[in-house]
Amino acid sequence: MPVTKVTRNYQITIPAEIRKALGIKQGEYLTVELRGDEIVIKRAKRTWKTYRLGRKYSLEEMERMVEESIEEALTWEE
Repeated sequence: MPVTKVTRNYQITIPAEIRKALGIKQGEYLTVELRGDEIVIKRAKRTWKTYRLGRKYSLEEMERMVEESIEEALTWEE
């Protein structure tokens, strides 16, 4: 069983064999859950909104997109 160390910033490194087996890539999001005295880490299941580059957006559209992004970020943290 691989072992990892908690750094002074309370970060851990996922061992390479685990990352490779699960296909975890740099920049991916993971969820962390507490189950009794265990920590369960899973790949986050989230879809990302995309916006077409080169399209001109009105100020109202941009404000709406920002508001939606903030709402999503707040629910993501819960």
